[in-house]
Amino acid sequence: MPTETTRRQFLASTGLAALAAGCGPRPAATRRPNILLILSDDQGYSDLGCYGGPDLKTPVLDRLAEQGVRFTQYYASAPECTPTRTALMTGRYQHRVGGLECAIGTTNVGRYDDAIRLANKRDLGLPVAETSIARMVKDAGYATAVYGKWHLGYERKFLPRRHGFDHFVGILGGHCDYFHYCEVTGAVTLYEDDHPIKRDEYMTDLITNESVKFLERQHGSKPFFLYVAYTAPHSPYQGPNDRKPSRVPKDQWGKGTRGQYVELVEYMDRSIGRILKALDDKGLADDTVVIFASDNGANKKGRNLPFRGHKSTLYEGGIRVPAIARWPGVLPRGAVCDQPCITFDLSKSIVRIAGARVPKGRQFDGIDILRHVEQGRPTYTRTLFWRARRGVRTWRAVRDGNLKYLLRQDGERVQEWVFDLAADPSEQHDLLAARPADTRRLKGLLADWETEVRHSR
Repeated sequence: MPTETTRRQFLASTGLAALAAGCGPRPAATRRPNILLILSDDQGYSDLGCYGGPDLKTPVLDRLAEQGVRFTQYYASAPECTPTRTALMTGRYQHRVGGLECAIGTTNVGRYDDAIRLANKRDLGLPVAETSIARMVKDAGYATAVYGKWHLGYERKFLPRRHGFDHFVGILGGHCDYFHYCEVTGAVTLYEDDHPIKRDEYMTDLITNESVKFLERQHGSKPFFLYVAYTAPHSPYQGPNDRKPSRVPKDQWGKGTRGQYVELVEYMDRSIGRILKALDDKGLADDTVVIFASDNGANKKGRNLPFRGHKSTLYEGGIRVPAIARWPGVLPRGAVCDQPCITFDLSKSIVRIAGARVPKGRQFDGIDILRHVEQGRPTYTRTLFWRARRGVRTWRAVRDGNLKYLLRQDGERVQEWVFDLAADPSEQHDLLAARPADTRRLKGLLADWETEVRHSR
């Protein structure tokens, strides 16, 4: 196990001592910081008060933003659940793995050719060979746990314990009835570690209660990495008082109102407040990095404004999502970061904060976004890529600086656009015909990237 250091020694080793000193006096810590990572499910960019949401109240996350940093150009690496979570766990583009460019279908269904091939071999999921950040931080001496949604494979060989998590309670797939824990097919996939279990709690409460119990078990012997993966506000739209004797009928699964969606967000916000209170009660808040983000944009019940599009598309509304980080004494309070960043940037930050080692021969695809904020670096130009597949439909996109090239292919039908996100963040004005040289350049960047991330599974 790595030697523990004082907070001052840790900050000095990461180049942050001067910045931390400028944030006010802090008592010396005797271990590396804890890490609390919270992920919401299908939450839109403006589905928080601090992101301009006009019809919902999220005081807990709004306060977290006041205490830390709010990111305005944070992207999910995909417009759906599984691929984003793959990128988060591996710190790399999900396309390097194979089969995980689309959400794994209920009961382990592949939804495009490569995923179908792997599912037929019972090999659809995140392989252990793709060393997860949980394994890296565990090997660095951290206690680890994940509560909530996994969605990285149903087979036992893909479950969280194989990826470095000491404890797991949650669902294996992408969604569930909030009271009966079954998928739209009726299959129940609620597990503790490697075994199916039965519980009688509202799903958001189950995730929160397990997270609070984990924090109550911490006694200072080692730092922790707690990954809280809420299913809210994903459908079905069941609030905490909507229990019925039987599960949601299949034909009602995606039906609901904006008001029901808002109720899920607001209840999740209050539940996050319980977790943060547990940190306070244990005296852990000052030495815990808290990160919150959504896994992709909202569907049509959510609010992605001012952006166009929704979940499953590569318009900004499908991939531009809220993200907040708090690290007392290190990250500035009430800051706004406009640096374009993406899911796996958080992965790199988490591994660095934990003092963990990246396996030999492995290279992260992102930047250390929290260090970028810690050191007050200016916003700079980045090139980011996306590809999302389902059936015969493929979306592709590249953002280079403020220009974004977007392609949608449905079988033989191809549509292309070029947008200037600085002048046109809602992607209303296509510049494809007006910027032929830029179009060729962006398409070339995208083609080179697709070759570079090609997997061999």
